[in-house]
Amino acid sequence: MSHEKCLKNIKIPCSCVAPSLVRVPVAHCFGSPGHYKRKFCTVCRKSLESPALRCEVCELHVHTDCILFACSDCRQCHQDGHQDHDTYHHHWREGNLSSSARCEVCRKTCGSSEVLSGMRCEWCGILAHAACYVIVTPECTFGRLRNMILPPSCVQLFSRNFSKLHCFRVTENLQTEPDEDDDVDGSTQGSTKDVQISTDSSKQMLKIFDGNDAVKRNQFRLISVPRIAKNEEVVEAALRAYYINDDEQEYELQTFTQQALLSDDVINRNDAVEDSNLSSVFRESVPEAWIIRAKPKDEEVIRIYPAWLKVGMAYVSLRVNKDSTTQTVVKEVLPLLGKQTECLENYKLVEVLMGSKQVQRMVLDNQELILNRLKDIRKTSIRQMNQTRFYIVENNKSIVRVNLLVGGLPPQLSREEYTNILKAELAIKTNVVSVSHVYQAQGAVVLEISCFSEAERIYMLVKDTTVNDKPLNVVVIPEVVASKIPQNCCPVLVFVNPKSGGLKGRDLLYSFRKLLNPHQVFELTNGGPLPGFHTFCKVPSFRVLVCGGDGTVGWVLGALEEIRHKLACSEPSVAILPLGTGNDLGRVLRWGAGYSGEDPYSILVSVDEADDVLMDRWTILLDADEPAEGAENGVAEPEPPKIVQMNNYCGLGIDAELSLDFHHAREEEPGKFNSRFHNKGVYVKVGLQKISHTRNLHKDIKLQVDQQEVELPSIEGLIFINIPSWGSGADLWGSDSDNRFEKPRIDDGLLEVVGVTGVVHMGQVQGGFRSGIRIAQGSYFRVTLLKPIPVQVDGEPWIQAPGRIIISAAGPKVHMLKKSKKQKKTGNMKEMRGDMSISEGGR
Repeated sequence: MSHEKCLKNIKIPCSCVAPSLVRVPVAHCFGSPGHYKRKFCTVCRKSLESPALRCEVCELHVHTDCILFACSDCRQCHQDGHQDHDTYHHHWREGNLSSSARCEVCRKTCGSSEVLSGMRCEWCGILAHAACYVIVTPECTFGRLRNMILPPSCVQLFSRNFSKLHCFRVTENLQTEPDEDDDVDGSTQGSTKDVQISTDSSKQMLKIFDGNDAVKRNQFRLISVPRIAKNEEVVEAALRAYYINDDEQEYELQTFTQQALLSDDVINRNDAVEDSNLSSVFRESVPEAWIIRAKPKDEEVIRIYPAWLKVGMAYVSLRVNKDSTTQTVVKEVLPLLGKQTECLENYKLVEVLMGSKQVQRMVLDNQELILNRLKDIRKTSIRQMNQTRFYIVENNKSIVRVNLLVGGLPPQLSREEYTNILKAELAIKTNVVSVSHVYQAQGAVVLEISCFSEAERIYMLVKDTTVNDKPLNVVVIPEVVASKIPQNCCPVLVFVNPKSGGLKGRDLLYSFRKLLNPHQVFELTNGGPLPGFHTFCKVPSFRVLVCGGDGTVGWVLGALEEIRHKLACSEPSVAILPLGTGNDLGRVLRWGAGYSGEDPYSILVSVDEADDVLMDRWTILLDADEPAEGAENGVAEPEPPKIVQMNNYCGLGIDAELSLDFHHAREEEPGKFNSRFHNKGVYVKVGLQKISHTRNLHKDIKLQVDQQEVELPSIEGLIFINIPSWGSGADLWGSDSDNRFEKPRIDDGLLEVVGVTGVVHMGQVQGGFRSGIRIAQGSYFRVTLLKPIPVQVDGEPWIQAPGRIIISAAGPKVHMLKKSKKQKKTGNMKEMRGDMSISEGGR
């Protein structure tokens, strides 16, 4: 709504006009319905009181019943085999700003919590009024995070057959989600919400269907009109309900009965008339149910978009009549685009349906009659006609290349063996499918597929396939063109473990996808770290941000160690966003005791400004002997020697026993372990239960340090520490100077060995009243276990059978990022996301 005198100031196109202004249609990536407070629907502009949908890539919020009318104007995060341009314009999204947001141009408040107000660029974050943003220079420089963002022009992904959820590896929630194809109740319920049901006897409610497709799915909109309304007024109200801005003189309403529907040939996909649904709807609702139809025309003016040809114009208008075919349209359009000398065979006409969830393309046959095609689309749905475009496309033979990473295969096999397994389990067609990369240690391969339908078939089949009783997993992998990455760009590869600690990972996944290119954000529960490292294997310089606990950091560092020889950047620096319970490594590197809701943008700025430091990593060889007779229950059968990596500490005895009890408690009731406070409470509880227990660990193990036998004092726990933080921030080694040992550092190539006498001693250490018993310092350790003993490495506990444990340095030191003490004054991070001067943004 607007005052008449204010109309000249309105700069925002409504939902009727918006589809015609989209330069390159890009479908949205909607997650499951959720509750979003103080947000507004971008279609109907009303507040989101009921469960609504949110795009996982951009700022779009929309009611479930408004999704059919959402514009396919999501961020373009990759080249899809058609486009090739390096200049990026601001991607403006209206509204849902904080009430304190300030305009980059006039510096006045542009946000509101009351209405949909203000504009934000989804790439650089610049904010502006609707009346001011048109003054801003159109080119986007990606703002303060420009050196951390993977530029979309560098990413290629042939995604035609895959939903956006698959392309961006967004985990599909088990909760059922309304879909464009099967949303039966959504539009009905939403329409009732839109139209207040009035008791006024002078008004009547009408069900309006927009075509055969809506009738088939029982999707209607409700309108309220006066009982003595003229036909034109009802048509106008019906068009408005479907966000169609055409002249009402071109449309008419048809009432129908069951017989009328049958004669109108409303059939389902199996060519059988849908009797049950139709009769139940219309027997009760005639004559309140109407279908809106477009009147037939002898000629029309259509827009032809020049696709991705660089011709300097958005579209050309062309008049077509009943004799116009696809071929004659192409013949008439080419001269208008300055292509008079071009051969007709080099071009084709493509019909594009710009659905909010999927953009569908169909090449039209040369002899197809255009008017007939328009008539068929309108008969199916006048809403779809409003979202349909025609593109003229150059007939170049682009090479289709879809990459799928398939994991969960048996490790350490050859390329031929992996190919044979895939032939047997997935019946892959080797003429269009080849194995491009093999990751033997991880039991994973990358398939390069030159056929869309085969890629889709394999993707869906892998999800239901097991090999050796182990389920396979599959991820769509984009291709990063390293040669197109700007010289000063060092993109950040983000790994998020949504199961860590306080379960804040889901919100962080959304925030980082929104702030960066979603192709650089990976969920670790979906294939582990390998898909991320493979995607970045050709990037010459990048950094890593791991969002999770210390165990998650160790998982990523272990994967990096295994794959570093295949990376162009073999030593990326790693930053931590601590989500776990202890977060000792995060504390040492100044990233804090745990994430507590800080602005993700400010976290990325801190990563950009962090200092590079080196850290030792250690290899632990576990070699179990045959278990002796009468061994304690719970000891597994002896296995071949196994190797684990250590970053923080390794504990034997009481320390590992507490970790094991906590681990078992969490496995029994995982839903309760959703906060650090509760987790630490469980640690205290299991610790109190162990206070009265007496053990003699020093009698059950022997220790050698750098080939020298070390006599152990009377202790219940032995801990090897690599970093000056243990058990959620305690200083186990202590700060007192000691002539026997060097001052510990995380990059000195030495481990410190400390003993604790029991639970009480551990509690005193964690309270800061005591330190541990210093036993040794060295670079090579051999521990002999005389009986089964609890062992934990970086928080992962188990019972280790009698045998030997050998600890030694693990290859090269790893590069970590330590949060800088000297933080630049960035003010309010949320408002300065763009960090864009007026010279860049334009005033």
